[in-house]
Amino acid sequence: MQILTKSTSTQKKLRIDYLDGIRGITALYVLLVHINPSSEEPLPLIWGLFSKLLRYGHFSVVIFIVLSGYCLMLPLARNQKDHVNGGFVGYIKRRSRRILPPYYGALALCLILAGGIFLLQHFTNFQWNQIAGDGPFKINFSFKDVLLYLLLIHNLSLDSYHAINPPMWSVATEWQLYFLFPLLLLPIRRSFGLLRAVIAAFIIGLAPLYLFNRAIESASPWFFGLFALGMAAAEISFSQKPRFIKLRNKLPWGSLVIVFTLIAFISEWRQLGLEIWVGHLFLGIAAACLFINCTKDVRKDEKSSLILQILEHPWVIALGTFSYSLYLTHGPIITLVRYFLFYLHLSPGLFAATCYFIGVLVSLIFAYGFYLVFERPFIKSI
Repeated sequence: MQILTKSTSTQKKLRIDYLDGIRGITALYVLLVHINPSSEEPLPLIWGLFSKLLRYGHFSVVIFIVLSGYCLMLPLARNQKDHVNGGFVGYIKRRSRRILPPYYGALALCLILAGGIFLLQHFTNFQWNQIAGDGPFKINFSFKDVLLYLLLIHNLSLDSYHAINPPMWSVATEWQLYFLFPLLLLPIRRSFGLLRAVIAAFIIGLAPLYLFNRAIESASPWFFGLFALGMAAAEISFSQKPRFIKLRNKLPWGSLVIVFTLIAFISEWRQLGLEIWVGHLFLGIAAACLFINCTKDVRKDEKSSLILQILEHPWVIALGTFSYSLYLTHGPIITLVRYFLFYLHLSPGLFAATCYFIGVLVSLIFAYGFYLVFERPFIKSI
């Protein structure tokens, strides 16, 4: 991604490649989280321990949401603007071209695959084994589920948000945030300032939980506040206002990343009994601090830090370019891989290792091909 920023006298081209690196790593982690390595026998200890490291898939979604707010705010913060380019209609058209073609392509893939399995069950002796096919792709869903997926509101229904392709629930939430950004967040920011906009976003996001009997909890409405954190991080990173310049230069952003990340993981400890949004809040703050810190280092051309070396590695950046396609398509792929491996009667350890290796490999290959067809042509047109 190329970002143009004003220096005191010249225009300097600034590459923020680490954003793609973050996308790539988080998408790969989500893929690993969704792989089910267990067969009909208990897993060996080493694989059981490894699977415990993959309990935080929702943290990856938190990072995606904060990153989304960061990226959408960048042009405004960079150019000192209060309105989205091209007006609301132009903005929605750009967002639609970016998110909808891959989304509907992946949905069509899932429906075709489910339809094929349905026909096989009704016209042959084949019967889908629910145990073998225990993965993030569902073949039993209703017309209502399909309709809600088509309208990108399936995340609002407890019955539908995990139907068909469960990871897609967060795409619906992000799509809805795209509308709230120019219609609600930016007006609050213009009238009352950045801090009040972030606070208002969290109040609005948490209100359905405590005022309306946990309404739309399946949509994680507190993500509105996380999105606003990303927006704030972009403003702090690029604003030329004295108070923001002072803020980004004075605070120890790298240390704050570590502190808030640790608090986020501690808050996940079940015995504390905290609401899920608490951990998300602290991780969202950590992600915002990470973006500010990395952007600050990039602007100063200080790229020796280990985190930037990892995030800007060519392979990681390459993975980030098709991370959205990987996120959308990995569900049916790893479910089918598990289904076929299940009948090879492998030992539990070999089954787990093969699920991870083949699942990741096939998912990456398929996602890249999907990206070339359903994603890249529309990126070029934005």
